[in-house]
Amino acid sequence: MFSAVRSQHSGVDICINNAGLARPDTLLSGSTSGWKDMFNVNVLGLSICTREAYQSMKERKVDDGHIININSMSGHQVPPQSVAHFYSATKYAVTALTEGLRQELREAQTHIRATAWPLTGAQLLSRLSLLAQCISPGVVETQFAFKLHDKDPEKAAATYEHMKCLKPEDVAKAVIYVLSTPPHVQVSLALDVHPLEEPNHPQRRRAGRL
Repeated sequence: MFSAVRSQHSGVDICINNAGLARPDTLLSGSTSGWKDMFNVNVLGLSICTREAYQSMKERKVDDGHIININSMSGHQVPPQSVAHFYSATKYAVTALTEGLRQELREAQTHIRATAWPLTGAQLLSRLSLLAQCISPGVVETQFAFKLHDKDPEKAAATYEHMKCLKPEDVAKAVIYVLSTPPHVQVSLALDVHPLEEPNHPQRRRAGRL
């Protein structure tokens, strides 16, 4: 894939790691093949694309590129559904990989810098070169649930019927926001995007504690 991008477009300036899947394989009785499918796509695939995108930017001396990881709220809190636990583990890995990338770029003492979750105010940089950012949506109405519940399409459809879900366009707008920030602005936290009606929405969790 990256060879084709190199031959047709010279290289990569923006890499958006969006591929992800879940299989209904629990920790206690899940299949090894299901676990491997999730790990290969959600963790290894993302890591390979990140590496190849960075090498492409480095070879061409691109210092204003972007690497954006589309993560999940399951990468910040473990959902209470057993079929989502291994998937959640892979998304926690994405959170760690995004922060690890930022650290490696700094250790390399390059002008390429990364933004990852979480950062402190002392880590904000005055100039932005390469951004490694993490956007974590809640429930988005896609084919995701139909892959997770591929043997029960009614259950998959019900995932999106109990609330007004995010649309792919909503996540795309978050990506455009990140890409449109000026050179002196660095987004320092994971950008979490929720449906307002989602049960785990932070505003609803706070209200439940009152």
